[in-house]
Amino acid sequence: MASPSPVIETRAQLVEAMSRGSKPKADWRIGTEHEKFTFYRDSLEPVPYFGDNGIRALLGKVQAETAWVPSYDGENVIGLSDPKGGGSISLEPGGQFELSGAPLSTLHQTCVETNDHLRLLRKFTEPMGIDFLGIGVAPTWTLDEIPAMPKSRYGIMTPYMEKVGTLGTSMMYRSCTVQVNLDFSSEADMVKKLRVGLALQPVATALFANSPFLEGKPNGFLSFRSHIWLNTDNERTGMLPFVFEDGMGFERYADHALDVPMYFVIRDDEYINCAGESFRDFLEGKLPQLPGEKPTVRDWEDHLSTLFPEVRLKQFLEMRGADGGPWEGICALPAFWVGLLYDQTALDAAWDLVKDWTSEERETLRRQVPTTALKTPFRDGTLMDIARRAVEISRAGLKARNQRNWEGADETIFLKPIEHTLATGKTPAERLLDLYHGEWGGDVTPIFAEHAMGPAS
Repeated sequence: MASPSPVIETRAQLVEAMSRGSKPKADWRIGTEHEKFTFYRDSLEPVPYFGDNGIRALLGKVQAETAWVPSYDGENVIGLSDPKGGGSISLEPGGQFELSGAPLSTLHQTCVETNDHLRLLRKFTEPMGIDFLGIGVAPTWTLDEIPAMPKSRYGIMTPYMEKVGTLGTSMMYRSCTVQVNLDFSSEADMVKKLRVGLALQPVATALFANSPFLEGKPNGFLSFRSHIWLNTDNERTGMLPFVFEDGMGFERYADHALDVPMYFVIRDDEYINCAGESFRDFLEGKLPQLPGEKPTVRDWEDHLSTLFPEVRLKQFLEMRGADGGPWEGICALPAFWVGLLYDQTALDAAWDLVKDWTSEERETLRRQVPTTALKTPFRDGTLMDIARRAVEISRAGLKARNQRNWEGADETIFLKPIEHTLATGKTPAERLLDLYHGEWGGDVTPIFAEHAMGPAS
């Protein structure tokens, strides 16, 4: 049984919940997360939780094969985790199936992990008639058609999302992303990486733009998923302009997090609805739902996990700007950021690229990229110019890492999908739109067959 989390007595504990993630470069790792939609191959309908061929049944088959440890919400299995410290599988609100990968040393290992995961799932989904779709937003389903997963936290978040934004429930139930979690060595290193990550997040959004359809037709965006985030909950999302101000550090981020309204507190494995309440009041024992009780470090860590900026700080940095996509994109996204952030020369070059951008320029990019992606105007050119330079820096950073696979290839091989996007001038979304207006004849449904996600051959 886990030891109880200590009660927060000082501000230092708020800071330490993040700063203890600092580690020497030799211990830096790559943690890749990807989400994918589950659907039935015959009907193209989303897969519900219950039923002989539902998501619970799929989790049961994977658990029996792997001996991974199940996690529960009440009596319902909602995830699996590797007891040896590897990855975990979890469910997003609308049944999106997520792999949170193990902390790995190289991108080659990341790609093997992803491939093994998809191959394992295919063993069970094939006879169940289930398939996966890697894309940023579900292309045909309405919100009412998407079954909710039986997770208590989502029961709290859903009604709150409907109060604070216009598209929060779309974020929860019909969007998918690929993320990478990366380490830092110190407070100064964290700040520099956070600033570079925030400034270049619109570049990642543009390069991986892959959500041009909604409810069976073009939606007017190349990344509707990132447009969704503009209309979700402004108090917990965004580009965090304070990060670029003097004095930025762990404590400043803690102050920001304290001002973000709460969602819930967990007691005895039960979620207590605290949506909209103040963590500052909680620190003073004034949380209405738990009068007189003060938060633990675990409560604070849970609260940090409910912030959704473009880059999220916990004991590592989460790069959150990319749409979900096909297998090769799962490896390309971490490659882009590892190249930029894990080699000092590359990190310095990336900072030089963005350090004179204004807060207004960064925010304008964030707001325009969902529509125009790489064609977004920027200064005397377009974001394409910035993307080319960023990928060039990333490539140099990966070369400097000199991590090679059994064939002798270094990690730059994983940049191929985004280098193809730069070479053609067309994002994944634009290529999908070409198919829709061309050989698909105005029908979105071929995407389910042609872009089903499976392991590499």
